[in-house]
Amino acid sequence: MKIDPVTLWTVIIGLAIGSFVLRFVFIGLVGDRPLPPWLLRHLRYTAVAILPALVTPLVIWPAATGGTPDLPRMAAAATTLAVGLWTKNVLAAIAAGAATLYGLLYLFG
Repeated sequence: MKIDPVTLWTVIIGLAIGSFVLRFVFIGLVGDRPLPPWLLRHLRYTAVAILPALVTPLVIWPAATGGTPDLPRMAAAATTLAVGLWTKNVLAAIAAGAATLYGLLYLFG
């Protein structure tokens, strides 16, 4: 499938402008003033939401299996969640999930 160059560049330029405007609002317009407490409270959860948002599609629709969910990835996600809740340690949760994923991929091929 070939994308029309005009459409491609329109999307690229539109995303660049949108990204610039979004950053400018916080850095250029609001950068020298304190943010309201309600906004700071919501921004605190942004970093926590990024990692699950990046990982979830890879667990539910893994490209390695053609988009079909499989046991190793589901088990690794469950292990990561359980260890994270139990230990409250991000690195321990990631290590446990990675070990589970690679161990089950080794066993099940």
